[in-house]
Amino acid sequence: MSSASHFSLLVVDDEPDLRTLYELTLLREGYDIETAATVEEAWAHLKDRTYSAVITDMRLPDGTGLDLLRRLEESGRREKAIVITAYGSAENAVEALKAGAYDYLTKPVDLKQFRAVVASALGRGGPAVPTMDPSTLPSENGTPAQPKSPKPAAAPAAPASNALRRMAGRSAAMLHVRALVEKVARSMAPVLVNGESGTGKELVARAIHEISPRAAQPFIAVNCSAIPEQLLEAEFFGYRKGAFTGAAEDREGFFQAANGGTLFLDEIGDLPLSMQSKLLRAIQERSVRPVGAVSEQSVNVRLLSATHKDLGAEVHAGKFRQDLYYRLNVIQIRVPPLRERLEDLSDITERVLERIAHDAGVSPPPRLTREALQHLSRYAFPGNVRELENLLHRAVALSGGETIDVADLGLPESEMAEPFVVEPDAFAAMAVDEPPLRFPPAAHAVPAEEPLPQDLAAYLDEVERDILARALERHRFNRTAAGASLGLSLRQMRYRMARLGVNVGGDGVERE
Repeated sequence: MSSASHFSLLVVDDEPDLRTLYELTLLREGYDIETAATVEEAWAHLKDRTYSAVITDMRLPDGTGLDLLRRLEESGRREKAIVITAYGSAENAVEALKAGAYDYLTKPVDLKQFRAVVASALGRGGPAVPTMDPSTLPSENGTPAQPKSPKPAAAPAAPASNALRRMAGRSAAMLHVRALVEKVARSMAPVLVNGESGTGKELVARAIHEISPRAAQPFIAVNCSAIPEQLLEAEFFGYRKGAFTGAAEDREGFFQAANGGTLFLDEIGDLPLSMQSKLLRAIQERSVRPVGAVSEQSVNVRLLSATHKDLGAEVHAGKFRQDLYYRLNVIQIRVPPLRERLEDLSDITERVLERIAHDAGVSPPPRLTREALQHLSRYAFPGNVRELENLLHRAVALSGGETIDVADLGLPESEMAEPFVVEPDAFAAMAVDEPPLRFPPAAHAVPAEEPLPQDLAAYLDEVERDILARALERHRFNRTAAGASLGLSLRQMRYRMARLGVNVGGDGVERE
C-alpha cells in the first residue's frame, strides 16, 4: 500500500477513545486524517482546508452532527458526510439522510462496515489506495477536487444516462422529477418512487443509478409482486445447498447480486408482512443470512423502491410496517401520470417513435399527423406512458408508411374526452408549413384567476393547519397514523402541530 493518499478525512467525535479508533482504522487504509471534538472545532478545520469527506458523531458537546451537515449545505461545501448515530435511533438516521448525509453508521460501529462505507463515499471499490488521482473527479458543485500535490490529468466526462434521456418532457412536473433524480443520485439515501402503473418508475430508478457513483456496478430490478411468497426469502437472500428440497447448489440472492451497486424493489407495497420484517433487518444491519446458512454476509447496496400504492394508508390499515415505511421513504419522488402532463405528449411520442424506428432499423422514423396528435390528446391514458408506447407500436405496424393518422391509432371515439386548448407551437415541429391550429375550448372552462395572498406565510400556515386538522380527525386524533398518511414522522407531526397551534382531540387525550 502506498504511503501517500490523496483522500483527506475529518473525523468529529467528542470521545477520545473512539476518535483514536476511527483515526487508526482510517490511517491503515492510507487516508490523511484530522480530528475534532466539537462542531466549532470541526468548522474551524473546514475553514482552513477542503476534505474528501467528514465523519461525524450525532451527539456533540456544542450541538449535533445535523448542525454540521446544515453548515456544509448552506456553505455549498463539496465534502460528503457520514453520520454515526446511536444504535436503534432510526429517526436520527433518517433525519441525517434528509439533511444531506451520504450515509450513516450505528453504534457500536463495525469496523469492516466502517471502512466499506468510507470507501463507497470516496468512490473506491476497496481498501487499496486509488490508482486514479481524485483531483480528476468533479465535485458535487462541479468544481474539481483540490489535491495536496497537483498532478496534470484531464477530468473524465460524466457518463450519460440513457434512462435520463428517455424521461422526455419539458413540463414543470418532469423538470422537477429530473432535478430530484440528479440531486439524490449523489447520496446513499433510500428513495421511494411513487406513481401509477406505467408512469416510468423503473426508468427513474435506473436514471438515479446511472448518474450515481455506483453506475459501473450492478443494477438489480425486482418485481416484488411477481415472486411467490414461499420463495421470497430464498430469492432475496439466497440459499445454501441442501437448505430445502431442490436446493442442489449454493445460490446468491438479489442482495448479493446487487452488492456494490443498486437494488430496485418494484411494487414494494405488495410484500407480505413476514418478508417486510426480514427486509427491515437486512436494511438496518446491512447484512443478509442465506437460507440454510449459519452466519450473515455483509452487503453494500443502495436501496431504491417503488409502488403505485399509498404506503401511508397501508401503514394505517396494518398492511405495511411503519418502521420499514420510514426507512424506505427518506426521499420520495412522485412520477406524474400522463394525463397530468399532456403538454409533454408531443415530446414523448417523438422520442418513442424514434426508438421504435431504431429497433426496427427504419429511417426516417414515422411521425404523427396533427389530427392524430390532437386525437391522442383527448385520451385519458389509464395505462400512462406504457400504454402510449404499446399504442404507437401497433400504429406503426398498421400504418406501414411515414405518417400515422387517426385511423391507425385504433382509439374508439367513445373513449375520447372533449377537445381542449393546446398551444400551436406544440405541433410546430410536425407541420411547419401548415397554419397554426387552435383546438376548441374544453367542456370545463378555466376558472377566473384568484387574487394572490397578501401574506404568503400566513396563507400557507392556514392551509397546512387545515390539512393537519383534517388528517387528525380522519385518524381519530392518532398523531402517528395521521402523520404517516401525510408522509411525516411522529416527531415532524408534533413539531408542526406545536408551531401551528393544532390541538389533538376535544377530550384532551393525546394519542400516539
